[in-house]
Formats: sequence, structure tokens, C-alpha cells
Amino acid sequence: MNRRVRRKVAKKSKEKLGVPGNAGIGDADLCPDSNEDVDWTGLPDDTVIQLFSCLNYRDRASLSSTCKIWRALGLSSCLWTSLDLRAHKCDPAMAISLASWCVNLQKLRFRGAECADAIIHLQARNLREISGDYCRKITDATLSMIVARHEALETLQLGPDFCERISSDAIKATAFCCPKLKKLRLSGLRDVSAEVINALAKHCQNLVDIGFLDCLKVDEVALGNVVSLLFLSVAGTSNMKWGVVSHLWHKLPKLIGLDVSRTDIGPSAVSRLLSLSPSLKVLCAMNCPVLEEDNTFSANKYEGKLLLALFTDIFKGLASLFAETTKMGKNVLLDWRNAKTKDKNLDEIMTWLEWILSHTLLRTAESNPRGLDAFWLKQGAAILLSLMQSSQEEVQERAATGLATFVVIDDENTSIDCGRAEAVMRDGGIRLLLNLAKSWREGLQSEAAKAIANLSVNANVAKAVAEEGGIQILAGLANSMNRLVAEEAAGGLWNLSVGEEHKGAIAEAGGVKALVDLIFKWFSGGDGVLERAAGALANLAADDKCSMEVALAGGVHALVMLARNCKFEGVQEQAARALANLAAHGDSNTNNAAVGQEAGALEALVQLTRSLHEGVRQEAAGALWNLSFDDRNREAIAAAGGVEALVALAQSCANASPGLQERAAGALWGLSVSEANSIAIGREGGVAPLIALARSETEDVHETAAGALWNLAFNPGNALRIVEEGGVRALVDLCSSSVSKMARFMAALALTYMFDGRMDEFALIVNLTENTSKSVNLDGARRMALKHIEAFVLTFSDPQAFATAAASSAPAALAQVTERARIQEAGHLRCSGAEIGRFVAMLRNPSSVLKACAAFALLQFTIPGGRHALHHASLMQSAGAARVLRAAAAAATAPLEAKIFARIVLRNLEHHHIESLI
Repeated sequence: MNRRVRRKVAKKSKEKLGVPGNAGIGDADLCPDSNEDVDWTGLPDDTVIQLFSCLNYRDRASLSSTCKIWRALGLSSCLWTSLDLRAHKCDPAMAISLASWCVNLQKLRFRGAECADAIIHLQARNLREISGDYCRKITDATLSMIVARHEALETLQLGPDFCERISSDAIKATAFCCPKLKKLRLSGLRDVSAEVINALAKHCQNLVDIGFLDCLKVDEVALGNVVSLLFLSVAGTSNMKWGVVSHLWHKLPKLIGLDVSRTDIGPSAVSRLLSLSPSLKVLCAMNCPVLEEDNTFSANKYEGKLLLALFTDIFKGLASLFAETTKMGKNVLLDWRNAKTKDKNLDEIMTWLEWILSHTLLRTAESNPRGLDAFWLKQGAAILLSLMQSSQEEVQERAATGLATFVVIDDENTSIDCGRAEAVMRDGGIRLLLNLAKSWREGLQSEAAKAIANLSVNANVAKAVAEEGGIQILAGLANSMNRLVAEEAAGGLWNLSVGEEHKGAIAEAGGVKALVDLIFKWFSGGDGVLERAAGALANLAADDKCSMEVALAGGVHALVMLARNCKFEGVQEQAARALANLAAHGDSNTNNAAVGQEAGALEALVQLTRSLHEGVRQEAAGALWNLSFDDRNREAIAAAGGVEALVALAQSCANASPGLQERAAGALWGLSVSEANSIAIGREGGVAPLIALARSETEDVHETAAGALWNLAFNPGNALRIVEEGGVRALVDLCSSSVSKMARFMAALALTYMFDGRMDEFALIVNLTENTSKSVNLDGARRMALKHIEAFVLTFSDPQAFATAAASSAPAALAQVTERARIQEAGHLRCSGAEIGRFVAMLRNPSSVLKACAAFALLQFTIPGGRHALHHASLMQSAGAARVLRAAAAAATAPLEAKIFARIVLRNLEHHHIESLI
């Protein structure tokens, strides 16, 4: 019987130049349909520069290298005022190669310590802003070197992950080297001492914005000395002395905005700051448990002051900052951005608020504290969506990341909160995210794709994504040369491909080829992108048509390459699952054989069954199960050590998940179709673990174990082993009590093999030639087995229908018996000539019980409409079964069940004979 497919949940066309740089992401193809040559070098300089401005850095540099004119235009200062290196491995050599483009560079974003070490080689003396993340390994020496080379620096941001190796010494060096510093935001510092803060106050007199976020210790008194401050954030910082804060910070003469979110500030300190600070306009205290627990605190009594907290109406509060009353509701930030008249002071406040809100909401989403469902549904989701439309790229990214994060409630099992996901959808979030994903900025593409991927776990959101054109956008992003973008796009396709209705659309959008290409492109350096690509291909391969697309795109080779060479368990698991699903369509395409013929495929899967990771073992066993339905694969698996490996797996999975147990038993079932393999399984000790699995309470497990034992029992040596290992009781229990008709059927067939006389002859020889330590009571086991076989057959007989059929040869009477006796799943079983011959021989067995069961089995195998019924009928015709069946149907001493079933089988053979002539 074929294993049910389970989910875990053309030549390449010539590329055309389009805008933006990722094919398939724009709204239209900018290339003409004609075959006429286009002289791109004849475009006006302004047009070329505008074209360059719509490309990412990689494409911009590549395009500028095509000719001298474009190289000169590519060096235009307006194109290289900012640079984002986060997606690239930037070492000193790469930085040196970029130096000629960076003469006028003013804004730089980077990721990681290696890139930080290379910054000085850009020779960008005019840098005004540096922003870095993944900064845990950045040292004092690196930061000191950076600030020493960039005296014009006005903004320095490192976070949101913790800067664990940066001490006060490096911050002091920043104060000395960067006198023009206006904005300093650092996360996760261990200690910000008074000496450091006083140095900043003395040497950086233009410093208006400080953020010491998630720090362990900050000197509160010294911060009161930075009189130039307009905005201050200590969000997430611990060990703050709020009594000192409330008595000192209200004296800061210019302080407009203060952020104390995610701290233990209490109502008395908040009240004192709001009431005593003459300049303070906004105090943000989001997710402050001590403040929120005081039900008596009121935020409305401080006229002209705005408190933003989880218990306040944030949109209404933001609207109160404006003189115009029209700026109300959820559009307040959008109205401010689109306002024709600008207020510089108000713009500074709103810009700061966007930044700190995006940071706080992301951090809150990451920690996922309890009790915030109402906030996320009523305000949080809408705020994040509004922030996604900010003019600040960093705010947009954090908002998208926040959406990707706040919906996840169980990252391990990819569970999301459906209410939160649908709140995003109701507020127009899907279209906003897809628009961000179409941006030329790769940071936005990556974070938007991540949010789309997570939200698409919800079926309703996935449908909305597909309807809004999201599949085409994600398929386009999967072609990105940026690994982070490609990884998140592949994750989106993985989640969307769970839905059967989306598989065809993904294939039509070029998603299959994009996913296969990802494996080849990032094979050496991207476990995350490889896992997602393989997972998406696994889902797509579950569909017959898409499985062919995967094979045509080179997916078999790509997936086998992962199974053979990748050491990351997540990739191994998904690659094995994909190969299992590719091999599950043996009746409709040639992928099963193709996988088996791919060099090293079977050996790799056999090796993966020995993995320490249960998921890898499970999927590898599942792949071998499906592959074993092909005759050549079956023998090749055995030659690759599959029998030994799978027996060992079955022996070790007594306490494993039902999924692993089912696949281990199923793979042995598939291999045991070959008698040579069946004998080898018995000799390797496979009987005992299969009997143990047959005792499982899980239907799928004991069903596959029963199938394996049925195949093993065909060999008399194995049959005796089953008796010796106590298997008769296990099979009897299945035969009488399993809820699975198939399990009961195969258990009964196994018992008929064991007690049709062949095992007795073998046991006699063994007793005469070998000194066995195990003694069994064959007579007692036979009586018990025959009793339960008879009871099993009788459950499919209706006395009234049998009496009618016995008295009449009318087709309707026999059809009624057939319908009652039919086991639907038995039509998937394929028997060999030897097996069919054995059941035919049982029709002559002295045991009336075995006669009835043999006729019942032959009925199941020949019922018209069964997958292999015609094959079985042909085998029976070749074996001369008709004569034996007629004799059984006419035998005076045969039980009624055997007679009626034999007549039905004869009618079935006549039907198939006529069918073969048509």
C-alpha cells in the first residue's frame, strides 16, 4: 500500500533589464517587446542616474562597470551618500575596493564585528551617520578606531542586540573624537559611568538625543548634567534609581521627550517628572508593569503633557500634539507625514516617537509577555502598520519585524495567534507589506518578506497574500542576490505552499525554479535559506504536477546534494522530506525511480536514519519507505545497508514519536516485499521490534507494523520467529480489536501464512537440526490464531445476504455481499505471483477457516476498481486459479463463506478478462 503523503505542515529565459533590480518585483516590464536593439548608452545622463538610484548597491556597481560613461555616472556623489552593507560579507579587501565610491558617503549601515573592523578601509571621512547591528562581538578597540577616523560623525547607533564587549572607555573615546555628535544610541552596555556621561556633556555640546537601551547600569545623576538633551531613552535599562531620576531629570532645561519603556518605573516618579518638568512634552512608558498595576494612576491630569502607555489611547495621545483637531484616529501619523505646513519642533518629536515606538514594540513582541492580547488587537497592530509607512527606513524595518514577531506564539512549532494575524489583514497590512517587499531597499524587502511568511501560516492571511499578488512578489524576491532577502522569500513560499490551492500558483510564478536555484546558489553558506528552500520544495513535491516541475528544474539533484553533504539537521530533515514526497507519486510519474538513480541518494538516506535528530530519522525512513515501492530501489536500498539501518532504527524507536515509528515500520514493510530482504530482516532481528510496534495504540503505527509482519510471515523461518517472539498474541489482538480494517486484515493474512502448514514443516527441520533454546506450543498458537481469523472473516458476512446469494446466482445478490465485505484500502495492496499462488493453494487446505480467509483475501485483491486488481487477475489466470475457485465454490464440505467469496472472485476474474479484451 502506498504511503500517504504527509506535510510538516523550460529553459531559463534571457534576463531583461528592469526596475527595480529584482526580476518579477515591479509592476510592469520596462523592456520593449520588439527585437530591436536599444542603445542604452545614448540615454541622457540624468535618466541614467535616475535609473541607478532605483537599483540596489550591487546592481548599481555592476551596471556602472559596463562602459566608461556609465562608470563615471555611477560615481556620482548623489548615488553614494548612503551605503547598507548588512547583507554582505564586508572584509578589509572588499572595503578597499569600495573606497572610490565612498568619498562622499554620509550614512553607513553595517552588521557584525567583521564588517565593523573593515569600516575604516572605506576611507569615508565625511561620514555623518553610522548604524550597526549584531554588535555583540564589537570591541572597544574597533569602536575607538571607527570614531577616531570619522571626526564629523553626528549619529552613532549600535543595537538593538547587546554591545557586551563595549565598555566606558570606547564611549569616552567617542566623546573626545566626535565633537559634532548629535545622536548616540547604544544597547546592552554593562556600565555607563558618570565619567563617560560627563565627557559626553563636556565635549559633545550638540548632543540632543541619547539612548542607553537595555543597559545594566547607567549613572542617573550624570545624565542630569547633559543640559543639551532634547530626547532621552533608557528603555529596558535595569537598576535605575527612580527617586534620583525624578528629582534631577526634570531640571534638564531642554528635555522634550523621555522614554522609560520596559522598566520598573512607578507612578510616583512618572507623576513627578510630568508635573515638574517645564519643557517635557512626551513621556513614553510602554510595558512598565509597576506603573500599569496602579489602577488609581490617571494620565489625564497633566495638561499639555503626553503619557504613552499600554493603558492609554496612543493614537489619540499623538493627535493631541497637533493644533488641528482633524488629525485624529489611526491616521494621525500619516496625516502628519502628508501635512503641507511643517512645524520643525513637532517634526523632531514625531520623528523621535516613531523611532522609540518601533523599538519598544519590537522588544515587547520579542519578549511576548502575557496579558497583552487586548493591546495588540486594539492598538499594537495598527501602530506597527502605521510605522511601516514612516519615512525612516529603520523604523519601517523594525515595524515589519515587529509584525513578523508579535503574531508568533510558539516559534518551535510555528504557531501563530490567528486573531493578531487577521487584525493585520483587516487593517490593510498585507498590501502595505507587499508594497514594502517591492522596495529596492533590500533591508525592507527582507523584513517585509519575513512578516508575510509568518502571517501566511494563517490560511486566511495566506489567501489574502495570494490574492494581492504576493506569490509573484515572493517568487521574484527568491531570485535576489541578497541572501537575507532570498531566505525570507523562501520562508514565505514555504508557508504558502502548505495550502493545496497555492501550489500551482507558486509553480506558475517561477517559484519552483527559484527555490531549486537557491540551493545551488547558497549551498556553501546559508543553512537558513537552504532549510526554507528545501521545506518549500517538500510541500510542493506533495502535489503530483508540482513534483514534476521540481524534477524538471533539477530539484532531485539539488535535494540529494543537501542530503549527502549538508550537516545542518534542519536542512537534512527538509531535504529528506522533499525526497520522500517526490517519491510518493510512483503510479503517476517517474520521480521515484529518478531519486533512486541519483548518485548517492539511497546511501545518504540510509545514513540519515542514524542521525541523532529524530525529525531527520523520521523523514529519511519515510523517503526510504516511498522509494522501496520501486523494485530496483528496493534492492539498491538493501545493498546500501538499508536492512541493517532500518532494523536498528525500529529497535531504537520504542519511545519515539508515532511518526518515526510508523515510518520505520513502513520502510521495513516496503523492503520486505522482496523475499531476500524479508529473510535478511528476520536474521537481523527485525521481528521483535515490529511485534512491539504492532502493539502500539496508534493506528498508523500498528497498521504499518502489521503490513511488515504479513510480508515477513510469508517465509516460514520468519513465521517461526514471530511465534517464538510472542507475535501470535500481538497479531490476534490486532485482528480482533484494531480500529483499522487494514490492520485487522493484514494481521489475519499474516496468521494464515503462519498456520497453513509450511511453518510446521520448517519447525520440524529446525528441531531436528538445531538445538534451540526457545520452546513454543504451536498447537495452542494455531488454535488461537484460527479462532480469531474465523471471527475476523465473519465480521464481514451478513447471514441474510449470504443466504440470498447461496440460493441465487443473481449479480445483485453477489454485489450486496461484495459491498459488505469490501475493505477500501485493500485495493492499494499489490501481491506477487507467489503470494497469489499461496492463497489459491489455501483454497485446498483442510482448514475451513483458512479456505474462507483465502477466498476473502482473493476477493479483496480482485474487486473491480482496485489499483492492482487487473494485475492480480492476470496472475490468477496464469496460475489456473479458476479451476480451484470453481471447486471451492462447489465443495459440499466447504464453509458457506468460502463458497460465496469464491463465486465472487470468479465473477471478478470474468470481469477483468472482458475488460482486458476491450
